[in-house]
Amino acid sequence: MRGGRDEQLERLASTSFDLLVIGAGAIGSATAWCASLAGARVAIVDRGDVAGATSSASSKLMHGGLRYLAMGDIGLVREAHHERRIHARTVAPHLVRPLEFVVPVGPESPTALWQVRAGVFLYGALARFADGRNGRISLAAARRRVPPLLTGGLRGTVLYHDHQTHDARLALSALAGAADAGATVVPHAEAVALRMQGGAVSGAEVRDRLGGAAVSVAARAVVNASGPWVDAVRRLEDPAAGTSVLLSKGAHAVLTGGAGWTAAVTTPLPGGRVSFAIPWEGMLLLGTTDEPYDGDPAAVAASDADVAQILAEAGRSLAADVLDPALVRSRFAGVRVLPAAGSSTIRARRETVVNRGRGGMVSVAGGKLTTWRLIGARAARLALAPLGGGSVPRRPVPLPGAGRLAAVERSLAEASPDLPVDVRAHLARHYGTRAAEVVAAAGGDPALLGRIHPDGPDIWAQAVYGRDREWAATVDDILRGRTTVALRGLDDERVRAEVERVLRR
Repeated sequence: MRGGRDEQLERLASTSFDLLVIGAGAIGSATAWCASLAGARVAIVDRGDVAGATSSASSKLMHGGLRYLAMGDIGLVREAHHERRIHARTVAPHLVRPLEFVVPVGPESPTALWQVRAGVFLYGALARFADGRNGRISLAAARRRVPPLLTGGLRGTVLYHDHQTHDARLALSALAGAADAGATVVPHAEAVALRMQGGAVSGAEVRDRLGGAAVSVAARAVVNASGPWVDAVRRLEDPAAGTSVLLSKGAHAVLTGGAGWTAAVTTPLPGGRVSFAIPWEGMLLLGTTDEPYDGDPAAVAASDADVAQILAEAGRSLAADVLDPALVRSRFAGVRVLPAAGSSTIRARRETVVNRGRGGMVSVAGGKLTTWRLIGARAARLALAPLGGGSVPRRPVPLPGAGRLAAVERSLAEASPDLPVDVRAHLARHYGTRAAEVVAAAGGDPALLGRIHPDGPDIWAQAVYGRDREWAATVDDILRGRTTVALRGLDDERVRAEVERVLRR
């Protein structure tokens, strides 16, 4: 047990921390993890759930960014290539897996075949050709990888390599690592004001959004990793702070499908965008849109128009029968945070700005999931530098649960032979070596090893584990943030009512 919510709130109020992190998305979680590894006393709060906004609404990819080459971001691509391989080998091999991508090039493609081939060659070169064969492949080879690919009239198909992941579980794993090192983690707790002492930020006033309690948090340093709320938190430090980021809405749709796919599809679109069709979690993930967003980040949602656009763009490359709107199981949208350097979100460079405000608070603007670990380490170093003490590790450190999938699945099969194969594979992919802890959360109650919904692989022990070990406090925390039930469109009234009962126990 990490302690209940009341205990965590009490620790917030009674402890003098070295570092308070505002925002428990990917970058905030990485910051808290890195600072905790350096020996700092760390607290992290978030106005919503862990990874509850941008960090759970991505395309679930760890990729170098093929289209970033056209923007001239060669350094970012090289860095991202390195990070995705480090994650697959060391940091989170259970969460990050290699995936081939097919690029179909037809007569209406905005990019000529020779340009795609040249771009893929450079992309592979920046990865030191470490991922396997890339370049042009036959239409038949492309269809073997993606059975519903439309090949009629294509000028060619090109293959490249990247990795896919589960974005929210990366953040959860980092927070688990921080908590193992003593960090205090409190989601659904909003920083409504900053404490100031002699003109310097010395903590924050936090409001519990579930219970209403007010907590004053003392900290020697503060990192603002609040994503789309970064400027709102900056203005708590300096009311005159301007706008540092552009917001861009990206929507996705999750469909029944993906069976028989061994590769994803990247379809070039006019204006520099691409459409992804990705086999993920036994389903088909389609997206993404990219349009400026100036509303409340908490209110962003995927509309019917977004889904229609996503299906139409995927239809450039895929057969119509796999894109029937009736196959849509769920939809989601998030807000990308881009440093304000122009008016176009599509062409905005995926850079990250980490700086110190007038009161000493470190703020992070922008970011990319693939390089989340590096950004978090950078923010932690900058925040802890004036404090002295330990140093943030330079070498990659495995996340809690890091392990090879095959070994984890074998161990689960030996320890829990009655668990169905798909459930064992699901637990291994999400928890790695900590899957055994999830099964143990059943506490000898066979009912907790049963499926939350008969059509999905998630089990009730995950809900208990999420409640007791992963800070889940609401029904949506469980169904969207700790399991894949909502993404599969299986969060019906019966399921929600039973999850509510689990949370109350």
